[in-house]
Amino acid sequence: MTRFTIASFNVKNLIAADQEYYRFEKYTPEEYAWKEAWLSEQLLTMNADIVGFQEIFDEAPLRAVIAETDALGQAANEANIPDRTKRYARKAIFRKLAFTPYTDAALAFAPNANDGGPGERRPGVAILSRFGFVGAPEVLQELDEPLVIPFRDLDNSDGGSYSVKRLSRPILKARVPVGGQVITVFNCHLKSKLGEFPRPAGAAFAPEADLVNYDPAGRAMGSLRAGLRRMAEAWVLRAAILEELDAGNPVMVLGDFNDSEHAVSSEIITGEIPFKNYAWMRRHDAQRANDRYSDEENEVITDKVEAARLHSAEKLFVRKSLRDMVYTSAFGGVFESIDQILMSRHFHPDDDTRIGEMEYFSALNDHLTDGSHPEAPYNKLASDHGQIIAHMRIGADDET
Repeated sequence: MTRFTIASFNVKNLIAADQEYYRFEKYTPEEYAWKEAWLSEQLLTMNADIVGFQEIFDEAPLRAVIAETDALGQAANEANIPDRTKRYARKAIFRKLAFTPYTDAALAFAPNANDGGPGERRPGVAILSRFGFVGAPEVLQELDEPLVIPFRDLDNSDGGSYSVKRLSRPILKARVPVGGQVITVFNCHLKSKLGEFPRPAGAAFAPEADLVNYDPAGRAMGSLRAGLRRMAEAWVLRAAILEELDAGNPVMVLGDFNDSEHAVSSEIITGEIPFKNYAWMRRHDAQRANDRYSDEENEVITDKVEAARLHSAEKLFVRKSLRDMVYTSAFGGVFESIDQILMSRHFHPDDDTRIGEMEYFSALNDHLTDGSHPEAPYNKLASDHGQIIAHMRIGADDET
């Protein structure tokens, strides 16, 4: 049996000091030092074997955070782990306290194809793995063929189409060897909830950005554009997930989905929830009122739907522990879960063919504040997201 932990961490704008990432936004050397220290402490507390990071502008600051984490971890080990000559040195409680450095870990960074100059930077994502990678990690952002989504009007006439040629942020795919298995791990950061407001030619800003002359309809249209993009990106990720599932590969998906589990884009990624009994449902090719799927077809359909589903680590934990729901993000006074860890049925406790399952789920969310908080301007040094960790095992209990 092999135990491992996998985590998602939105670091909130990690970039070196004196680098303007968004317009007028940058860290002083003192602010950057504080942020690096805070991130290192969080990463030490997580002590996760696999970490998916979001909002990474450059690789070097992330490597600096990892190096500082290792230094903190070494100091913690020296303070907390007893000398091997002590008769209680092998006690499990002390092994649990030990931090494993990331010295030999592999790091994959995917820069954003939309990245620009100072004030117009765009963040990428990264995956850190103590187990290394099998093959080179892959980046999905530029689409080989544009994703075209056709619509039909209610009278069945042409309703136009929506197309996407490039994702707002990259999706990073890596194959990670764990416990004799190879798990395909996706790390994503879907389009934000911020509205998309086109700026007219020659204008200094989009009219909808002028909050003094508030345009509710225009801003609602901006939210519609953002939502369409987020759902399209979710479908691109879903297609990549299905390719792995069709190949029989275990899959885990990490990241900031920018919406809750019951939002449309999340449902696109996870797949349909199977109907309770398809034998009750009228057939797609029904010729008579009582033409329904058979009991045998019900089993076939259910199995096909289940095989393509992903399952929320948070929801599995809530079911297992009867604990209250957790939250991972705060914005405008609304606390919700938009960071998720999803897993294929290879890890579902009810699946007889599972290769492992989740034992525990952690959320580090005690620091969250947002723009409604009096100290909000200083919150950029930490993160507006909680960190989530799934504690997994692979193999049977009697295995070594």
